Amino acid sequence: GEVETPTAGADVAVIGGVIAAVVFVLICLLVVMVRYLYRHKGTYHTNEAKGTEFAESADAALKNDPALQEAVDESKKEYFI
Repeated sequence: GEVETPTAGADVAVIGGVIAAVVFVLICLLVVMVRYLYRHKGTYHTNEAKGTEFAESADAALKNDPALQEAVDESKKEYFI
């Protein structure tokens, strides 16, 4: 018959360990991806200034926005409908 050497059993154990480690890493990545997709579902970010929904007009909202203080020029106003 066939004679099994001690190194043949060790080779099988190493291959089995590597396969188990790869499967474990793939499962962990899948869990992280599913969690990320679930938590970020339907979220989006806007560049609107905070507090502009309470302004009387578009001019008041733009004048009170600190990010646009230098960008607003009184002579060149544009209104988008």
